[in-house]
Amino acid sequence: MSEYILEISNLTKDFPGVRALDNVSLKVRKGEIHSLCGENGAGKSTLMSVISGVYPKGDYQGKVLYKGHETSYHNVKDSEKEGLAIIHQELALSPYLSIYENIFLGHMETKFGVINWSRYIAESKKFLDTVGLNEPPETIVSKLGVGKQQLVEIARALSKKAELLILDEPTSSLNDDESEKLLNLILEFKKQGITCVMISHKLNEVLEIADTVTVLRDGKSIISYDVKNEKLTEERIIRDMVGRDLTHRFPERKSRPGETIMEVKNWTVYHPDYHTIKVVNGVSFHLKKGEILAFCGPMGAGRTELMMSLFGSSYGFRSEGELLLNGKKVRLRSSREAMDAGLGYISEDRKNLGLILIQDVKTNISNSSLKRFSRFGIVDTTGEIREAEKFRKELNIRTPSVDQLARNLSGGNQQKVAVSRTLSVNPDIFIVDEPTRGIDVAAKTEIYNILNDLVATGKSVIMVSSELPEALGMADRIYVMNEGKIKGELSHDEATQEKIMHMALVGK
Repeated sequence: MSEYILEISNLTKDFPGVRALDNVSLKVRKGEIHSLCGENGAGKSTLMSVISGVYPKGDYQGKVLYKGHETSYHNVKDSEKEGLAIIHQELALSPYLSIYENIFLGHMETKFGVINWSRYIAESKKFLDTVGLNEPPETIVSKLGVGKQQLVEIARALSKKAELLILDEPTSSLNDDESEKLLNLILEFKKQGITCVMISHKLNEVLEIADTVTVLRDGKSIISYDVKNEKLTEERIIRDMVGRDLTHRFPERKSRPGETIMEVKNWTVYHPDYHTIKVVNGVSFHLKKGEILAFCGPMGAGRTELMMSLFGSSYGFRSEGELLLNGKKVRLRSSREAMDAGLGYISEDRKNLGLILIQDVKTNISNSSLKRFSRFGIVDTTGEIREAEKFRKELNIRTPSVDQLARNLSGGNQQKVAVSRTLSVNPDIFIVDEPTRGIDVAAKTEIYNILNDLVATGKSVIMVSSELPEALGMADRIYVMNEGKIKGELSHDEATQEKIMHMALVGK
């Protein structure tokens, strides 16, 4: 029997106007952790979708061999029956069902049409123990944080007796502690003989746990490395990913902050459903012109809720406190009022809140600034296309056309479209929530360059980031949040990862 559980041979997959996979070949050994690295748009997620049956047999050219035989999957259920499970970057849980219902959804057995609920509650505890999730199985999934939801997804895969587990950016939405726990869990799966294929842009994590790394570039398989024996480094992976050396991950910038342009005093935000709970509690901070200001802290610290509440009361049952722009007290009651006041907001959740995936690129870019391209209710499509083409060129958005649907773009290019939409409004203050989540190293550098160019023209940026090296590399000042409060403030020169973590968990 072959030592390989998965073998890909000369795989090619086309979409309208673009070749996503071009003659890709790779092999995955049984029981190993195999990592796929590459820029956004390199074809990683498409490859995994072909393997798992998202794209059925006949929709691609080439061969996929799983456990020694060529697959002919027509859907994901076919691959799951053979012990192959995929966990996508955007979690696919039903938020209004319980943990145990999500785990067994789609493969519950019945007797005379009746489900034995007690049996599945009991069985779910075994899988929850395996993934280290100490929550009652009856807990509704929407009440869990992202990290715990990720564990529910993995428990669901294990309930299907997975022999090959594919994880697409499993730690992109997790903080450092949650990421470390998940990586340890993947290592434990390896001990149990489960093969894991992991797509990740976090190269430090890749080098920490992977046995083999395969690099994809422009839809082609470039090279595979034996991590330990070849003493693989992040720089070597990056060079293969982008086809060149990437010397500066955080572009240099001369900081010249000016006068205070925004001030928030004693800001409190109440939970949208539980109206007495303070999600943000008495927060005060200021932002200067031409400054990048970062907000750091663990998941659930209240950073996103704070920013959304400031952007036209987009979050919360109600908010209290003062917001001053250019020294004048304002009350922004809607996102339109916020944009008219000079604020722009880029959500951390680009697929649900940042973009309309079933619309094309040009429409997504112009959505927030349609009044510039319309008269008497009629849109000037020529002007709309001209604007979209301008950002396509300036931000290097990789798309065959501005008429391409946003859902067909890679994560990094979707992020650039979301940035373009905010740039089109031309705000004075950019609020960017996790601006580089789930995008590759080269695309991150392009986003950093955009932010630097903005502050060079006198704009101001508030950046929420869970990646501490990113905040340290980009920010002029850092506010540390936890439990809905600001725990402290650090200048660029005095900030370190250790100080940020200590301030978040212990205080000043």
